[in-house]
Amino acid sequence: MNRYVAFDVETPNRLNNRMSAIGIAVIENGVITDETYSLVNPEQPFDLFNTMLTGISEESVVSSPIFPELWEKIAPIMESGILVAHNASFDMGVLRKCLNDYGISWRPAVKGVCTVLMGRSLLPGISHKLNDMCDYYDISLNHHRADSDSRACAEILLRYMEGGADPAKYIRTYRMD
Repeated sequence: MNRYVAFDVETPNRLNNRMSAIGIAVIENGVITDETYSLVNPEQPFDLFNTMLTGISEESVVSSPIFPELWEKIAPIMESGILVAHNASFDMGVLRKCLNDYGISWRPAVKGVCTVLMGRSLLPGISHKLNDMCDYYDISLNHHRADSDSRACAEILLRYMEGGADPAKYIRTYRMD
């Protein structure tokens, strides 16, 4: 597989069952070829902590698409390669909960790569927080912004690949039902 779909979500509150933003960066044959970003109206209240962390508030998403509307546009991208996320259990979990909460049938399971787990194997003994990895590789980051975080995740994966790592060895199955 030469196509990876790195994505990152931001959430409106501590429930982590809806997204308020999603960023997607597509890697084809070792190059980032496409990027997508959207705010999402989660139809839920925002916690002040999440608003302060992400800069996203109820007011900023009022005219944004709700998840089912956005899913129609991003599903073809998400289906086009191996999903990649930094701390994939979180992002995959939020995606799964959104799909389930809105009654959207998708795949029962997806293949994915977690760049945190991959990094812990490849570079033991250092911090694998996204901002620390970006500092390590000198990658630009506007942290907790889904577009910047997804691009950073893609660039980290590319750095691992440039160092000789094969992402196929780190593919896991994530339940979506």
